[in-house]
Amino acid sequence: MAAPIPTEPEGFPAAFARAWASREGAQIAELFTEDADFVNVTGLWWTGRDAIAKPHDYALKSFFADTELSAGRTETRLLGPDHAVVRCRFTLSGQRGPDGGTAGSRQTILVFVLQRGPEGWRAVTAQNTDVVPGKETHVNDGGLRAVDYRAP
Repeated sequence: MAAPIPTEPEGFPAAFARAWASREGAQIAELFTEDADFVNVTGLWWTGRDAIAKPHDYALKSFFADTELSAGRTETRLLGPDHAVVRCRFTLSGQRGPDGGTAGSRQTILVFVLQRGPEGWRAVTAQNTDVVPGKETHVNDGGLRAVDYRAP
């Protein structure tokens, strides 16, 4: 059964978290328009509902199988009667690490651009960004890492 499409843009983060909890990539993809795109935290860029569903399904059935995704601070900005930008800080806990152990919790900010359709509000694009407290940017010095230039 498909997750309900939110009737208000403010309900989108909760709908995304419910779809995540279903462990079905298709449930996440159903929240997006057919031609939507999604950029994940490492910059992978998926275009189209099927391309959004497949990697989410894989992740939700493997290293994200035991995760909980909780919505936190959320801001909604209407761009007109049928379009909105929704930003939400999510906390992800229970991720399986490469060694098989449980990784620590992390926070991300997901930005959704939504469009109202006959069934409700769906995302036309989304971008996920990891939150790295106390850091300003990334630097590539043989490996990408978060840094703070203000630190002595």
